[in-house]
Amino acid sequence: MTNRESMLEKLADLDTQHAVAVAGGGQKYVDRHHARGKLAARERIELLVDPGSAFLELSPLAGWGSDFTIGASLVTGIGVVEGVECMISANDPTVKGGASNPWTVKKAFRAAQIAEENNLPTISLVESGGADLPTQKEIFIPGGRLFRDLTRSSARKQPTIALVFGNSTAGGAYVPGMSDYTVFVRGGAKVFLGGPPLVKMATGEESDDESLGGAEMHARVSGLADYLAEDEHDAIRIGRRIVARLNRRRTAHLGLDSGLGGTARPAAPLVEQRAQRACRNQGLAFAEPDADPDGLLDLIPADLKEPFDPREVIVRIVDGASADNGRPFDEFKPLYGTSLVTGWAEIHGRPIGILANAQGVLFSEEAQKATQFIQLANQSDTPLLFLHNTTGYMVGKDYEQGGIIKHGAQMINAVSNSTVPHLSVIMGASYGAGNYGMNGRAFDPRFLFTWPSAKSAVMGPAQLAGVLEIVAQQSAESKGEVFDAEGFKGIKDYVEASVEEQSLPYFLSGMLYDDGVIDPRDTRTVLAICLSVIANAPIRGTDRFGVFRT
Repeated sequence: MTNRESMLEKLADLDTQHAVAVAGGGQKYVDRHHARGKLAARERIELLVDPGSAFLELSPLAGWGSDFTIGASLVTGIGVVEGVECMISANDPTVKGGASNPWTVKKAFRAAQIAEENNLPTISLVESGGADLPTQKEIFIPGGRLFRDLTRSSARKQPTIALVFGNSTAGGAYVPGMSDYTVFVRGGAKVFLGGPPLVKMATGEESDDESLGGAEMHARVSGLADYLAEDEHDAIRIGRRIVARLNRRRTAHLGLDSGLGGTARPAAPLVEQRAQRACRNQGLAFAEPDADPDGLLDLIPADLKEPFDPREVIVRIVDGASADNGRPFDEFKPLYGTSLVTGWAEIHGRPIGILANAQGVLFSEEAQKATQFIQLANQSDTPLLFLHNTTGYMVGKDYEQGGIIKHGAQMINAVSNSTVPHLSVIMGASYGAGNYGMNGRAFDPRFLFTWPSAKSAVMGPAQLAGVLEIVAQQSAESKGEVFDAEGFKGIKDYVEASVEEQSLPYFLSGMLYDDGVIDPRDTRTVLAICLSVIANAPIRGTDRFGVFRT
């Protein structure tokens, strides 16, 4: 099987997984929802964002591999509304009435973090029955952070807007309660701390939905509703007008077609014309990549043990040569630390510093090179892109004596304390401390995406299983016992299979360890959107790092 055939097979499976997420609770519940005159979550988003603009959906596979529906009954992502990039969060009422499960909460936390770091307004499209009660113990205590985040967003002058289409009960009532602006749909919105049954049980009082928490009551009596919409389309229209009046800096955007995961290859000439026109409006100019991004499917080996040249990735995602920049990629220190490629480029006219693994292993030279490069990016206030394909830092007596630990620590120090925005894409392997040095999830990149070819774990499955076998053998020998290699083979095979499964991109994405699994051909588009988003907040490097051990 060729590299292309292998990747296309993975992408077909990825499309299947995304289709499950889009299906929500299934056709039966989607039809029932539509029969009530209601729009689905993604239909609401499509009407909310500017026509022809991109919607970068985040964490669409949240909860994959768990007992919960893929997507975690919540759609989150970044879209352009009235020219303003916004974080959009929409409950999916076709999945258990939009009830929140533990993965919903984690997905909402990630969305709030992105909104905070990138100075984005938040628009909540609300229709949720509250917490999934059987898992309340995993939701109730941490879930309070959702409300804390809303109020802190307001304090930072990052506006919060709630469009309430249906139920927003119990703790969920505080979503509109703590938002700066609220829009309630007449006859649809129901917002109360306790519904009629709970009120009856707690106080003996007889009540109905409308008098207790209906849209008209909140618009006329309680004052919780700032705007009363006639229907869902009207609520979305009002929401767009609220954003238009926020007096925010309007970000010219790349009018790219939207799609699941925020990606749709911009093949149509009209789409590319929009992108170039938007960049010119921002004073940006760019040329298309010098090599066709479609070639990425041929580049990535089916077996990650086979190396590939990351320069062939870079030339397919960065702006091509033009009269303005002369060269698509200016490599830094090309003859030193050659298993890590570093250099400067632009993506859709925006500057970026790139660190990309070449031969997999990070030696002392690569770590020192990366440390210097990260410092230079901070001096010039340039965002950084990390392209992962590493098995980690080199081990062995000579390398330990040569200082691999302290040199790796220098690199991790630089990554940890760098204050320019970081973007990460896991192309292939991302093992061990190499994941840390290359700015993995624990180091809070602004955005992190994986390719279907990616794997991430403490080490490769075969290596990990082999280490366990060696440890077991040494343990047996220390007790004077004979090691049963044949008997241990079953354990070894089980461990290797488990680690293999847990290192795959769907598993990692389901755990919210990335922001989505993307088609490699869409990497340039996704990164362009991310670079536009991070420009909403000041980009300032630091000259303050921890102690660099020498």
